[in-house]
Amino acid sequence: MTTTSRTGSPLEFVTETVRPANADPDVTAHMARILNKNFIRYDLETLFYKIFNSALQTALKFSCENNWFDALSMAKVVMKRSTKSGPPLIIISVLLGALPVEAQSIDTGGKLSLTRGVTSVDGSGGGGVVPWALITGNETERGVGATAFATYVSLPDYDLTTYGGAVGFYDRFEVSYARQEFDTGETGAKLGIGEGFTFGQDIYGAKFRLFGDAVIDQDTWVPQVSVGGFYKQADHGGLLGALGAEDSEGYEAYISASKLLLAHSLLVNATLRYTDANQNGLLGFGGQHDASVYPEVSVGYLLTRKLIIGGEFRAKPDNLAFAGEDDWFDLFAAYAFNEHVTLTAAYADLGSIATFDDQRGFYLSLQVGF
Repeated sequence: MTTTSRTGSPLEFVTETVRPANADPDVTAHMARILNKNFIRYDLETLFYKIFNSALQTALKFSCENNWFDALSMAKVVMKRSTKSGPPLIIISVLLGALPVEAQSIDTGGKLSLTRGVTSVDGSGGGGVVPWALITGNETERGVGATAFATYVSLPDYDLTTYGGAVGFYDRFEVSYARQEFDTGETGAKLGIGEGFTFGQDIYGAKFRLFGDAVIDQDTWVPQVSVGGFYKQADHGGLLGALGAEDSEGYEAYISASKLLLAHSLLVNATLRYTDANQNGLLGFGGQHDASVYPEVSVGYLLTRKLIIGGEFRAKPDNLAFAGEDDWFDLFAAYAFNEHVTLTAAYADLGSIATFDDQRGFYLSLQVGF
């Protein structure tokens, strides 16, 4: 790969940057895709080049609708810094490259219905219990979007309420917050902690899209891939320690890959989460085992542009000696009334929670956003 100081058109810049380039001068709007194909042709499949490619795509997509000289300058800066500073500065460059230059206005809206995902119980964009690689909000790479949500899960012996919000920046970066409250109701007296005792936690999240576009990349099997994490702080640390948890706060990290197959109306997501959370963190972190990596899967089928049905699976740790913990399953349906309001209903099987088995019930979540 070589760099150039040429000041010609963006297409000439691509031609001289990635050799040989089959870019058709009549399809300048697809330069980013052509560039991606050239990378794949040369088997540059390392994470370094995927992140690098993502930065160039951002600049080149911008050039299709704005002043190409600004986009060309952006791409050159990314290339120049990448050769000197390696992957750490590449990641910073991608973040900066995803932001608009001075000549670019901030837009809202633009995504297809349901492609921002709904909101997970942790507050991130995704399914009901699994984070997806999709970035929350209706924004494209030219704008900022946001969502707010409220979720209620009714179980035989407990109730879970979650609410919060998230902001997506340029379809690249997401930050989120969620508050969870787990009401034991009459079960609290049976557990010896008092009727109506409520466990709670605050969840702060962040997600960054590394490469891929779940909607645009329909001519390749490469998915949209994002990395993210949560910081969770649970209430009642003293009680959680007595139950066997090592700590009342902890971190989780995950990587998600999402692929939307429009021709088949199918959405598939796979996530790997590193965690030692007990009951998602509500009962603290750690115990009998160290943190480990657990798989999570979501599959959805688009019945219409506004209605998706599907199911999810989430594997979970089992750390507490006094009570076993099971994996989670759900079957869901999400309906987008319009670009701002989405309602999700699900049947959730959360297994055993704090010695009470067969915790199955209904999940209802309302999401609003722009």
